[in-house]
Amino acid sequence: MLILPAALLGPMAPNATAQLRYPPARQDTQVDDYFGTPVADPYRWLEDVDASETRSWIDAENALSFAYLGAIPEREAIRQRLTALWDYPRFGTPFKKRGLYFFFKNDGLQNQSVLYRQAARTASPTVVLDPNTLSADGTVALSTLDLSEDARYLAYATAVSGSDWNEIHVRDVTAAHDLPDRVRWVKFSGISWTHDHAGFFYSRYPTPADENPLLAVNRFHRLHYHRLGTEQRADRLVFERLDQPDWGVGGDVTEDGRYLILNLWLGTDRRNRVYYADLKDAVHPDLGAAPVKLLDAFDASYSFVTNDGPVFYFRTDLDAPRGRLIAIDIRHSEPQHWREVIPQAEDVLESVVLVHGTFVTTYLHDAHSRLRLYGIDGSARGEITLPAIGTASELSTESARDSELFFSFTSYLAPTTIYRHDFTSARTEVFKAPQLRFDAGPYVTEQVFYRSQDGTRIPMFLTHRRDLVKDGTHPTYLYGYGGFNISLTPSFSPSVLVWLELGGVLAVPNLRGGGEYGEAWHEAGMHDKKQNVFDDFIAAAEYLVTERYTSTPKLAIGGGSNGGLLVGAAMTQRPDLFGAVLPAVGVMDMLRFHKFTIGWAWVTEYGAADSASQFPYLYAYSPLHRLKPGTAYPATLVTTADHDDRVVPGHSFKFTAALQAAQAGERPVLIRIETKAGHGAGKPTTKLIEEAADRWAFLVRVLDLHPQLP
Repeated sequence: MLILPAALLGPMAPNATAQLRYPPARQDTQVDDYFGTPVADPYRWLEDVDASETRSWIDAENALSFAYLGAIPEREAIRQRLTALWDYPRFGTPFKKRGLYFFFKNDGLQNQSVLYRQAARTASPTVVLDPNTLSADGTVALSTLDLSEDARYLAYATAVSGSDWNEIHVRDVTAAHDLPDRVRWVKFSGISWTHDHAGFFYSRYPTPADENPLLAVNRFHRLHYHRLGTEQRADRLVFERLDQPDWGVGGDVTEDGRYLILNLWLGTDRRNRVYYADLKDAVHPDLGAAPVKLLDAFDASYSFVTNDGPVFYFRTDLDAPRGRLIAIDIRHSEPQHWREVIPQAEDVLESVVLVHGTFVTTYLHDAHSRLRLYGIDGSARGEITLPAIGTASELSTESARDSELFFSFTSYLAPTTIYRHDFTSARTEVFKAPQLRFDAGPYVTEQVFYRSQDGTRIPMFLTHRRDLVKDGTHPTYLYGYGGFNISLTPSFSPSVLVWLELGGVLAVPNLRGGGEYGEAWHEAGMHDKKQNVFDDFIAAAEYLVTERYTSTPKLAIGGGSNGGLLVGAAMTQRPDLFGAVLPAVGVMDMLRFHKFTIGWAWVTEYGAADSASQFPYLYAYSPLHRLKPGTAYPATLVTTADHDDRVVPGHSFKFTAALQAAQAGERPVLIRIETKAGHGAGKPTTKLIEEAADRWAFLVRVLDLHPQLP
């Protein structure tokens, strides 16, 4: 039986655990009118994360949650096992500049990975930048970086406590110290140097007003150029559209230094616009060159791959929902002059790079990777064989003329390994391999297919012990996303290994709304078709129960961000189907998500309650608004962070308060609110381990598991 502080306990029920006494949450009389439908919003005050009343509620909820989690007997053993499995050296894919190799490495338990440089593949590496020195607790992380063409300067952006706001710094790599340059209020930006090494392009929003920058709405994205040694106020404005406050813009200099490619986006819409500026001379770039509208119809997705002088190559889904490669000569850029290089295939074309005169392409085949090779003319040149079913990503080469390609490969049971392919010998070899103290032999990943409610065939990866007997007794963690054209492909996490050692099954379905089968698959799970995603997920749970991998009392579901919305919708639609629910940083209020920070950008995916035609379907599945008082909901552990400025924590706060008030059963409803953390990117290792320990300990408790950890 759990031992909790007396103030947090309610009366004991016969043969039951202690009943939790939830912190009081005031209910206001706020009611909004949506096209004649009154909608109550009693917990709106929780949207103000800095209000004293909200902070008191946060403190009380955390006190309750951490007391409950800390009293679970197995938690410490789980934390220790997580720490042991996390403690192995791991590497990032190297990137080259001027023949030098740069790569990230984490010794194991470092909060942030360290950037190294080495002069040759077999040379001893030296430290370029150690983010762990930027803060005592590891909560300052790198978000993006770029090297100058001469490899002397490194421009790098840092994020504090997981915020999407970045600050750009510049390091003299040779002298091993930072320059005075500081560029602030950067968000959703890359960094791209001009080839004279004098400065770089970046994107930013206007400096926020007096309101909390973690909540302020972000509009009027602009492209700037920063010249080394100058103050930010002197930065050159390169592009803005004051008549289009919702447009975003990024700028990248081509490999030859001749052109600046401007990518213009609207929210999370896959469609984009592409402009370019002719810098004329790489050594003496013309920063005043006016952008030329190359692709301005906003009719498809266009991803710039490379250029051969005035011939630009793009991966696009125009007339090809699974993707193709086209060439556009900017001297004759009319569509009738475009040339198809690689036509659409049965699989989804995810990425393309040009190296050694060869287009290396990443395809998705039933949600796992294949690397296929093509000549400049589009002729097939075979494949790079991958070691197993998994995910190949981060294809990296210094230039189109280079003879070596690096890429990473991972799966649910194999940690990320870095491979090198030599085009002169046509050989693929391991470049950096982790040494993990875990025997994956007793476990296996299989891919199954099941039918959703409307008959659609859905793939799902299942990872479990090889000797699993399908008797309905196995604790199962069903994880999903289903949105924004994002594909869930096999990936590795030490946390998953601990779940497997606890006797668990990991199930990951590839739901509609993702990109696993191209744009048609994505569109089948967005706007008024979003219910398809929830149906796919619920059908996955029913399959796992019917096929006797698990049973409802042993079935947990989880997801983050859009995946948090997914599990929130699933639990409110089918509270009888699940034993536990773990929504992380979820979008729970579908009527007000667009009113905070970058939430407006998701309207292209979800729709908005301001629309009379879109409000009904949003209201129909919004997790916050589908909660029904007097319902027995599954055990729930909500996780969020007080510095999340993407999906603001008010979503999770309001959902938790409403769920605690609605809960009729004895199952606990807790919220774990991380401090000095954001949406997830850059979270230090210590916080990752603690959060995973709480997650698995919670499931051990509420699913009534009796594990024997190594």
